[in-house]
Amino acid sequence: MIKNIALIGYSGHSYVACEILQAQGFSVTAYVGNKISKNPYELTYLGSETEVNVLVELAQNFNYFIGIGNNTIREKLQEFLSLQIGNPVNAIHPTSIISPTSTIGHGCMIGANVVINPQVTIANGVICNTGAIIEHECRIGNYSHISPGAVLCGNVQVGHNSFIGANAVIKQNIIIGNNVTIGAGAVVINNIANNEIMVGNPQKSILK
Repeated sequence: MIKNIALIGYSGHSYVACEILQAQGFSVTAYVGNKISKNPYELTYLGSETEVNVLVELAQNFNYFIGIGNNTIREKLQEFLSLQIGNPVNAIHPTSIISPTSTIGHGCMIGANVVINPQVTIANGVICNTGAIIEHECRIGNYSHISPGAVLCGNVQVGHNSFIGANAVIKQNIIIGNNVTIGAGAVVINNIANNEIMVGNPQKSILK
C-alpha cells in the first residue's frame, strides 16, 4: 500500500514539490514544521520533526519529502530523518526526461521539463529545478541545487552543497567544488574551487 506523503517544511519551494508529488499520483496530506504555516493545500499539521510522537506518526503512516530549498537546512533534516525513519521519496515531474542509464539518489526533486541525459549520477537531496538540462555523464553531489533553466554540458562535476543559479551555463568537463554559489546567468568556463561565489560572463569571483 502506498502511504500518504508528508511534506517537511511548507512554503514556496514545498508548494512546487507538492504539485510534483501530486502529478506523480501521490496523496500529499500533511506537513511538518516548527510552526503552523499558511496552508494553500489544506494539509494536516503534524508538529515538529523534533517531537517523538511526530517521528512515530511519520514512520507508521507516511512517506515524506523535504520541501526546503536551502541546501544546508535540507541536508540537516534529511540526514536526521533518514536515520530515524528511513529515506524520503523522490519528487519527479512526469514531464521530465530521464535517461534509464542515469541514477538518482533519495529525496531528490526533478522539476517540470528537466532533461537528464545518459550516464548522469545525481546524489541524495539534489534539486534539479524547472527546465534544467543535465547533459551526459554529469555528476551532481549531495544536496546541491540546479536552478531553473541552468545548463550543465557533458561531464560536468558539481560538488556537495553547491548552488547553480537560474539560466547559468557550465561548459563541458568543468569541475565545481563544494559549497560553491554560481549566480544567475553566469557562464562557467574554468574549474571552480570549494567555497567560491561566481557571477558573470565569463565567470569571475566576487570573493577576491
